[in-house]
Amino acid sequence: MTTEAHRFAHEAMNTEFEVIIAQPGMAFVDARNAALMMFQEITRLEEELSRFKPTSEIWRLSLLKAAESTVVDYATWDCLNLARAVYEETEGAFDITVGPLMKMWRNPDGSPRTPSAEEITATRSRVGGRLYDLDPETQRVTVHADSMMFDLGALGKGYALDQSVRVLNDWGVQTALLNAGESTILGIGDPPESEGWPVDLHLGDEPRTILLRDSALSCSGFAVQGNHLMNPRTGEPVPVREKRSYVLAASAALSDALSTAFMIMEPEEASALCAKYPGVELLG
Repeated sequence: MTTEAHRFAHEAMNTEFEVIIAQPGMAFVDARNAALMMFQEITRLEEELSRFKPTSEIWRLSLLKAAESTVVDYATWDCLNLARAVYEETEGAFDITVGPLMKMWRNPDGSPRTPSAEEITATRSRVGGRLYDLDPETQRVTVHADSMMFDLGALGKGYALDQSVRVLNDWGVQTALLNAGESTILGIGDPPESEGWPVDLHLGDEPRTILLRDSALSCSGFAVQGNHLMNPRTGEPVPVREKRSYVLAASAALSDALSTAFMIMEPEEASALCAKYPGVELLG
């Protein structure tokens, strides 16, 4: 039986999502319908998770004052739970509340500025995964500081890919490659004549190709966005360097989050975390 690969793309979350469906025996029209449903789910998640949309759950969280709380929907709850877990496992290297620090280090026109030590201390008092509580019985989130800023940008695209797999499976798709703007790639099943989906890595002068099979790869670095990473541990920007962080994991949300954390952590810290969790691997 000949297997044809069908490629579809969609703009969401400020990037281009792409899916290549290579399900044996699947006609183009069925692959297209599966992709449309996948993109519809990504759009729905953007409405719930984007910090830029006034109707989103994340926007609503950022309006809370200290000691206030709100109940959130499942997707927001999932992401907050994962963010808290990664925050704790990385000893604060991954933090979805660093927005006030990012804002403090830039002028209103976006140009860089250097805040005073007093500004840094004051701003850090409203940054940190320790400043929000999660009640699993009610899905209620309680914050412990005013003017917190929640931002799921470092794991939201990966989460959208993970949820997309559920949609594709419902449509009978078990062989596909999903891509969120080249920063996170998720491969499910085996493409024709291969034991996995080939993905090229840019590791200096040594090109390398890996095969993704029911696993995800994420990359963080400065090549595209420049100086955009904040070190939550110090309250200062991460110095720009050529290093890229490639992380393999079973889920796209986890690889997405860890690729950011590993840009901040020391190499021995990252290695210890990888050794602790089978399936998590730092490449390069």
